[in-house]
Amino acid sequence: MNWAQLYDWHSDVDRVPELLSRVEREVDGEAWAELGRRLILEGDLVSPAGIAALPRLVRLATGCTEARLLAGEIMERAAGHHGVDDVLAAGVDAIAEFGVLLDRHLESRPTDYVVTLRALLAVREQYHWANVLGDFTDDFYDLSCPHCATRVTIAIGDYGRYSAIRDWNQGDVDRRDLRPAPRDKLSGIGRWMHETASRDGQVVLAEGISHLFGNAECPRCASVFTIADEYGAANCPVLR
Repeated sequence: MNWAQLYDWHSDVDRVPELLSRVEREVDGEAWAELGRRLILEGDLVSPAGIAALPRLVRLATGCTEARLLAGEIMERAAGHHGVDDVLAAGVDAIAEFGVLLDRHLESRPTDYVVTLRALLAVREQYHWANVLGDFTDDFYDLSCPHCATRVTIAIGDYGRYSAIRDWNQGDVDRRDLRPAPRDKLSGIGRWMHETASRDGQVVLAEGISHLFGNAECPRCASVFTIADEYGAANCPVLR
């Protein structure tokens, strides 16, 4: 890897390879913390050095939680404007290997299940869902009705699963129950997400996904639309 033009968020080109060598030799909490600061910018950006670091992080990820988590964070931001698409493309084999590792970790039913699933979604280039998927305990999705353009709040959580109009003073009003998609009606990424969660015994997550990829009724005009289609159309990044 030629690091000469692969800047981190401190505008250095030599510090990241040095830190990677340190964590490859031994457990080093300070080095991991510094790597996180140099590779990931708060929000949704990854530095060029972060993309370049992926293959080495993946090699460490089998036996190192820090490497797996950091590689996952980098992947979730890989659709951003880091300026090194060629470096990302060159790491395709490492990314595929990372996907196998993540799926194996999911099957162990870890405490960080949703975090791991989000990383695997990014590996599958489902960057939008990788960045918005929650655990469906307190999840809200705001979108516009495709028929009347009314702003509709979609709630999927412990408090209810409904569409509503959000009022500044009254909260969610005129609630309408969501219509979850039957398992045999799911397709594409929704089907894969549901099947993966079901395989691993993640009942709440699987039910949330069936609602997210199901239908909602607009409280204003009573039209019915598919939640994931409308939300995704308004928010999915345009991949280069």
